[in-house]
Amino acid sequence: MHALIAYASLSGNTREVARMVAARCSTHGHCVTLLDVDDAQAAALAARPHDRLLLGCWTDNAGRTPAEMKRFVGALRDADALPPPERVAVFGTGETQWGLEYYCGAAHRLARWFGSPHPVLEIEQMPHGQADARTIHHWTDTVLVATGVPVPC
Repeated sequence: MHALIAYASLSGNTREVARMVAARCSTHGHCVTLLDVDDAQAAALAARPHDRLLLGCWTDNAGRTPAEMKRFVGALRDADALPPPERVAVFGTGETQWGLEYYCGAAHRLARWFGSPHPVLEIEQMPHGQADARTIHHWTDTVLVATGVPVPC
């Protein structure tokens, strides 16, 4: 399987989660492309064939999706490169201090827009310690299994 892990990160929190997801996919023997959506070549790279799209996003003002992720998704749409919903999973970082109604709001908006049937992974700020690592590993494994890719025990 080839997984495209595309992320938007303001402070590095979402980038770190994306790296952990990529490492977990690689551990299971999958090919991974890790892509910052703010890169000038992002849309062209995303239009290349891949089996799964794992999107990561921080949340902007009042639960909004940041502009760079909106541009990336728009470029995918314009290139007719949107994968089917079952091949898309979304993770996000956020801060509960801004209100639970906004927490990881961008990730939930993206999951709804793509129609993803997978649970949204939510990480408070930067992933910390073993609990967050287990949560990220479990989510990644769950998404890989749910999309028909066996994950060894």
